[in-house]
Amino acid sequence: MYPARIVVADDDRLILATLVSGLEQAGYEVRQAQDGVEAVRQVLDWQPDIALLDVRMPGLNGVEAARQIRTEMELPLVFLSAYSDDEFVRIAMEEGAFAYLVKPLDIVQILPTVAAALKRGEEMKGLKNANNNLNRALQGDRNISIAVGLLMERKRLTESEAFETLRRHARSSRRRLPDVAQELVEAASRLNTLN
Repeated sequence: MYPARIVVADDDRLILATLVSGLEQAGYEVRQAQDGVEAVRQVLDWQPDIALLDVRMPGLNGVEAARQIRTEMELPLVFLSAYSDDEFVRIAMEEGAFAYLVKPLDIVQILPTVAAALKRGEEMKGLKNANNNLNRALQGDRNISIAVGLLMERKRLTESEAFETLRRHARSSRRRLPDVAQELVEAASRLNTLN
């Protein structure tokens, strides 16, 4: 398994260097950014497993960077800030923060949070994959139901006869039933558009 990939963004060069060095020593692959624009670019280009974003950076701050990142992809975000103000925490949580860490930071403090965020990221990917698979299955079932209905109407068959006809055709053509059903639905749709 490859080492987890992390983007770290902070405008304070000393903090950035300390975090990057500590994370690399812990076995992570790390890319750095000194502002929000660069952080967004790094995340979108490199597709890391997690991003650590300073809340206050020049130009595009961490919260704005998080918003841009979230429109393109989902990944765990950890916010870093010198401020523990309730308003900053609330805004960070609204933007999907996994955690909000207050500086000054020691790498020993960050590592458990990074590990937990990475685990959360794996869970998010698993849930997204399961959701995609479920949607594909439901769409396949929907197409099968529509195809059965079309066959019932056009050939005056019962539901079970129409399903069996569809299944037989899929078998004889050595194709998957959902694929045959989708093809039938698409053909009927094209026919319906001809006036």
